[in-house]
Parts: sequence; C-alpha cells; structure tokens
Amino acid sequence: MELNDANLQTLTQFLRKTLDPDPTVRRPAEKFLESVEGNQNYPLLLLTLLEKSQDNVIRVCAAVTFKNYIKRNWRIVEDEPNKISDPDRTAIKANIVNLMLSSPEQIQKQLSDAISIIGREDFPQKWPDLLTEMVTRFRSGDFHIINGVLRTAHSLFKRYRHEFKSNELWSEIKLVLDTFALPLTELFKATIELCQTHATDVNALKVLFSSLTLIAKLFYSLNFQDLPEFFEDHMETWMTNFHGLLTLDNKLLQTDLVSNAIQFLASVCERPHYKHLFEDQNTLTSICEKVIVPNMEFRSADEEAFEDNSEEYIRRDLEGSDIDTRRRAACDLVRGLCKFFEGPVTAIFSGYVNSMLAEYAKTPRENWKHKDAAIYLVTSLASKAQTQKHGITQANELVNLTEFFVNHILPDLKSPNVNEFPVLKADAIKYVMIFRSQLPKEQLLQAVPLLITHLQAESTVEHTYAAHALERLFTMRGPNNTTLITAAEMAPCTEQLLNNLFKALAFPGSAENEYIMKAIMRSFSLLQESIVPYIPTLIGQLTHKLLQVSKNPSKPHFNHYLFESLCLSVRITCKANPATVSSFEEALFPVFTEILQNDVQEFLPYVFQVMSLLLEIHSNSIPASYMALFPHLLQPVLWERTGNIPPLVRLLQAYLEKGGETIARSAADKIPGLLGVFQKLIASKANDHQGFYLLNSIIEHMPPESLIQYRKQIFILLFQRLQGSKTTKFIKSFLVFVNLYCVKYGAIALQEIFDSIQPKMFGMVLEKIVIPEVQKVSGPVEKKICAVGITKILTECPAMMDTEYTKLWTPLLQALIGFFELPEDDSIPDDEHFIDIEDTPGYQTAFSQLAFAGKKEHDPIGDAVGNPKILLAQSLHKLSTACPGRVPSMLSTSLNAEALQFLQGYLQAATVQLV
Repeated sequence: MELNDANLQTLTQFLRKTLDPDPTVRRPAEKFLESVEGNQNYPLLLLTLLEKSQDNVIRVCAAVTFKNYIKRNWRIVEDEPNKISDPDRTAIKANIVNLMLSSPEQIQKQLSDAISIIGREDFPQKWPDLLTEMVTRFRSGDFHIINGVLRTAHSLFKRYRHEFKSNELWSEIKLVLDTFALPLTELFKATIELCQTHATDVNALKVLFSSLTLIAKLFYSLNFQDLPEFFEDHMETWMTNFHGLLTLDNKLLQTDLVSNAIQFLASVCERPHYKHLFEDQNTLTSICEKVIVPNMEFRSADEEAFEDNSEEYIRRDLEGSDIDTRRRAACDLVRGLCKFFEGPVTAIFSGYVNSMLAEYAKTPRENWKHKDAAIYLVTSLASKAQTQKHGITQANELVNLTEFFVNHILPDLKSPNVNEFPVLKADAIKYVMIFRSQLPKEQLLQAVPLLITHLQAESTVEHTYAAHALERLFTMRGPNNTTLITAAEMAPCTEQLLNNLFKALAFPGSAENEYIMKAIMRSFSLLQESIVPYIPTLIGQLTHKLLQVSKNPSKPHFNHYLFESLCLSVRITCKANPATVSSFEEALFPVFTEILQNDVQEFLPYVFQVMSLLLEIHSNSIPASYMALFPHLLQPVLWERTGNIPPLVRLLQAYLEKGGETIARSAADKIPGLLGVFQKLIASKANDHQGFYLLNSIIEHMPPESLIQYRKQIFILLFQRLQGSKTTKFIKSFLVFVNLYCVKYGAIALQEIFDSIQPKMFGMVLEKIVIPEVQKVSGPVEKKICAVGITKILTECPAMMDTEYTKLWTPLLQALIGFFELPEDDSIPDDEHFIDIEDTPGYQTAFSQLAFAGKKEHDPIGDAVGNPKILLAQSLHKLSTACPGRVPSMLSTSLNAEALQFLQGYLQAATVQLV
C-alpha cells in the first residue's frame, strides 16, 4: 500500500464504517481492514491519519485500530511469518514517541499503550534510544508532554513490581536508572516547587498533582526490587517531599496522590529494618487517627462511582485494579502495621469501630457511612492473608469474625427491603464473600438464601456482589474434596436461584455481567442433574443471549462463561439421556450457523468446542447436518488463526471417530484437504503436535483402502520435517504415530513402507530414533501405543529375524524393557524454546479452553491389551515356538543381565516360557 491520498481516503471510509452499529456495514469493513493489515505501509497510513485527519472521530478510531494492530502483530512468533515489515517497524519506532507527545490526551493514551507493547518486546536491546528520547522532553516545561512521558514510563516499568529477580532484569533496571533516575528526581523537585507557586490555581494544581501521582508510581516501581544506590543517596529529597505531600491539606485537591503516599508508608512499615520508626505508641496512634481513619471514609467520589460507574467501582473493589484508592491504601497500611504491631493496632481501632457503630445505631439514615467505615476497618484488621480461591485464609485472632457477622452483618442481609442502604448491603455481602473460609458452615448456609434474594436488588454493585459471593461459596471444598455446599442442601432454593440469576441479567447495565454469568455456570456445575427439569427454559435463555452478544462481542469473560454454561447444560442432560443431544442441536445450530456465516472470530473456537462435545455424544454415525459443514472446516482461512487450531483439530477428530467410513464413502474428494491441514500443522513447531493428533485419528478411523495412495507421501513429509528441524516434541509425537501405524496396519506394513521410501530406511529409523529416543515418550496412552507397537516389530516382523536388521533386535528389546522399567527421560535440549499457543498475544488469537467441554482421553488399543509387559511375554513365547532355540540364544548373547531379569519376571507373570 502506497502512502498516498487515495489510500488515506479509502482507509478513512472503512474506519468510519467500523463504527457503524449495523453489523452488515461494520463487519465487511472490519474484514477489509483485516485483509490489508499485512501490507507494507498499513501502520504508517494509520499513523498519518491519526496525525493529520481533520475529523477527530477518525483520528481516535485510527489510534485505537493502530494500538490493536500492534497488540496483535508486533511480537515475532517462531515459525510464523513476520506480520510487520522491518522498514515499517523502524519507521514506527522513529516516529511514535514524537507523535504520542504531540497528540491530544485521548490519542496520547492509545499511543502510550502501543509504545509499552512495543517496549515489552524491543526495549532495551532493539530500542536503545527510547528512554533518552523520552527524558529530553522533561525539559519542555509542557505538562501535557511531561505527563505523556510519565504515563508511558509507568506502563513500561510497572512490571518491575512482579518480575522474578534475574541478571537480565537487574541490568535492564540499571540501564533505566542510569538514564532516568536523575531527570525524574529533578522533575519531582521542580513540580513540588510549581505546586507552591500555583497553590491557589485549581486547574494548574490538578495537572501538577497528576504528574506527582505518576512520579510516585514510578518511584515505587523503580524501588520495588531493591533500594538503588541513587535513591539511597537522594532519600532526603524524596522523603522530605513525600512527607510534605502526606501532610498537605489543600482543600482544592481531591487526588490519588494521598493513596500513593499511604501505599509507600505501607510498604515501608512491612520491612523489618524500618520497624523501629513505628514502635512508639504515640506514632502508631497518630498514624491510625490522622492517616488511616480519615482515609477509610466512604467519600462522595466513591458514592458517585457506586451509583453511576458501577463497573469501575466493582473492578477497583473486587479485582484490585491498577487504580489506587485511598481506602485500599489505608487498608494496606493497616495490614502492614499489623505485621509487627497487631495487638496495639487492634486495640486502637476497636475503640473506633465501636464508636462508629454506636453513631450509626443512633441515626442510621444520616450515619450509614460510619457503619460502612467500621466494616471496612474490621475487614482490614482481620485480614492477614488472602487468596482469590479461598478469600481470607489467615485472620487476626483478636477480631471475633463470627460475633461481628451475627451482630452487624446478618441484620443487613435479612433486612426485607433489598434496595435500602445499598452500600451497606454490598458491604455485608462482601464480608460473607471474603471471610467465607473463616465463618462456620451453618452461617454460610444461613446466608445463601439471603444472597439469592439480593440478586433482585436494583443496585448493580449489590446484585453483582450477590452473584459473585454465591459463585465463590459454590466453589468451596468440604471434607473428601466434595463441594462444601451440596446440591441437596440447595434443593429448597434451586428454582429461585436460577430464576433470580437470569432475571438479574435483565437489569440495566448487567446484560453482559460476567459475575452473574459465572454464577450461572457455577450453579449448573454444583446442582448437576437437579437442573435437568429447568433445561428447556434455560437453554432458550442462553441461546437468546448468545445470539445477542454475537452481534458485537465485547466482554470476553462473560462470553467464556456463557459457553461454559452451554457445555454444562449439554453434558448434564445428555449424561442422563444421550438422545436429548438432538434437541440441543436444534436449539444451538441456528445461532452457530449465524456465527460461522458472519465469521465472528472471537466465538469460532468456542463454537468448534461445543460442536465437538455434541458430536462426541452421538453413537457411531455422523448426522447429515454435520456432514454439510465438513468441507467448510477445511478452508485454509480458518487455519490461519492460531486460536482456531486446537478446537478445530478436536472437531475433525470427532468427525473421523464417528464417521471415518462416511467420509471415505461420501466425501473422499475431501481427503486431500484433510491431509493438507495435517501438512500445514506439521510444518509449525508450535502446532506440530496438533498435526499428529489429526494424523493419528486419520490412521485409526479411516478405512485402510481410502489412504493407500497417500500413505507414502505422509511419511515423506514427516522425514522432511525431521531433517529440517527435529525437536523433542516432534520426536515424541513421531514415535507415537509410527507405533500406532504398526498397531493398526501391522509390523510388516511398517517395515515395507519405510524401505519403499529408501532402502534400509526401516533399520535407520529403529537405530537413530526408536531405540535412543523412546524413553522420552510420556503419557499412559502414548506409552501403551509405543510398547504394543515395538512388541509387534520384535515379534511379527520376519525381517527382524533374518536380514541385516537382526542386529537391532536385542537393542530394541533392551530399549523396550528400559521403557517399562526406567524413569521417563524428560530432558529437553537447551536450544529448544517453543512458544506455546497460550503465549501468543491478544484476545483474538488466543485459544480459550472450555473446562466443561473437556474431552475424555481416548485409548486406540483399549481393552485388547491390558498389560503391555504380559503382551511382550506372550508374543515372545509365540515367536520362540515358531523358531525354536533362536530367541533364547539371542537373549543370552547380548541382553544385559538386569534386563534379562525383568524379562524373566514378565514371562513368569504371563505363565509362559521361551523354547
């Protein structure tokens, strides 16, 4: 694509169409952009538009499209084409910082994100001048530019807070400090001075304090791994000014800076070598009274977010998003102080909690915020250790959680009006949720029906918390690793639970509420066959919801749980009655067809998984509706997207398992297409194992005569890959395939096909691959296939007994006995680092495995062979009867003593002997 006006005009038209609410206009435009994004200059056209377009909407749209393009394509994945040309990469890095800093804030944020994505891959090695270019802008004096630099630096450096220590990390941080620490300190001092100069100008202060907030975040990131020498030397500058900011009381300001400063105090007080700073009782009292209690209050900004921006409020409160709040910071400080001073701190706060609750009791309507702060304080005091899975796992023994629950939490949950005091109701629900591992089971069972009632609350936060609390309670494990709350205990309120969950999706703002959908999924999983009577209604509601969200998928988690719920409905119902699978197909296929026709990329991997699940339930035949779809599944465009590969392979495996004969009979012209898919997958280090899954199913389920003309070519392709790039994963898969082929077609057929490619090839494969590498094969089914295959080569292949291959007979037997008795060889050569499918960036390309669409492991040998060691003994006995004297003499001359001893054990167990 040339950088010219015509192309800019075309791109503008298509970007405008991507904003159209009508899917028939929007989707073709999205498809067009996807089809041209591989062209050289495409990203530069987007950058030109976002810089020069006269239309602000187009500029923002170009910025978002550019960021998503970078997110999808910047990382270079081994074995896959480089999706952005080198000249484009160079041009982007040369221009993007300048562009970002000169753009309006909306565009600046998108470009800042793009820089951090590029920086994650290229900084510092492939982008050494990034920091220098950014630091020079500190001198500009323009805080729009300075904040752009700080924001970008924060997105680059915040990963230092959670990276594992390594030499590579240390050298990167050192490089950053050498370039960045001094200019950051100078900027910090200058900004503090400007705050004093403009102390009465609210607009100037807002900008300056947004800079100070970012500077505090950067300081935190750069000091997180260890205290660098530079900051140790300049500690007075930083600490004096931080102290000034902590005690600053400028009524014009309500900013996040306080929370950053409190966060810093929290991290200091947890470190043993600063313990002495906090030991004095007066210091502790002063921090508790002057820093913590005032910042625990539910401020008007929190109230506004609770009512008008519930999604953001929930994200901050439940998920601990990046946005720091004063309450969270104060809560972290309480936990930090409790690490060394639990007794005195608990005593100080107990008095506060009691007086706040007393204030509330006097006039609840006016003083409800006092109770809210009291609950928050109790939660902070009591929480010592917490996990996502179990809530609070370790609590402060000085706080009686059960008593507080009965006296102060339960009354709010039992209140008949679910819409009164929604903040306190949400607090009460959250208390149950986070202390679920500390409260006795009877109290949790008491809370469940009350939580179900709260699903009807109009407040989005309240009904979301109720759904989330139920979902967390349903995952709790009791004795014997069963769920703590059983389906039988839920029986009295099953109907109300299901009704209220689906009704909650109808509340404004909750149509795609991921917490509610996750609670639906978890309820299905807990209740199991108890949901069967409700399935006809539920499946209708779920498919209707699926149809709605497929028009414009925007909530990945919601969509994932929706598909999980569909899978559970199918599994639970068809387990009781497999014939009901057809009624699910009737309900789901119209929606699936629409998703496939509109190429809703985010949903295709899910649709393929659900279809696999449905098809696997059928007894051995393929319905016509599936056969009609078969040719479409082989289209190359579907296989270009990494996320489609695992579910599509599984779906094709289901086709082969249920209808290998049907495909051979009525779709024989599609076999080359099927093998074409195998050829594409086998060429990629990331996906070659998927190619083998497909090939193994073809060998196992297709009638032998339908493959005669293709067999030799299959082996040639495998040898070409072996010569080109031989990885451990490929060798393991190759061994399983070769042995499966032997089990299916016999050892003679295996030897003949190898030797037809090249004379003596069979011996080379045994000597160079099978004997030295078989110990690496892992997995019970894979090991069984290899053991049975090698046994057949040893005992059913005449060439092994009377040609030059005979010298390999004993080493192969020795390798098989080692395979049975020695530990698996799981070593991987140093130079092998593949990128996993899960590691490829971006939601669109990732494959999201549906837990409840799981596939049972398939054993192609099945019950025909119970114990492969016994099979070996019986097969050797049969061989020795056919040629008496040969087998014992071969064993006695070259099998080592230990292996011979194991073999004697197999023969005894099988009650046979060699003649």
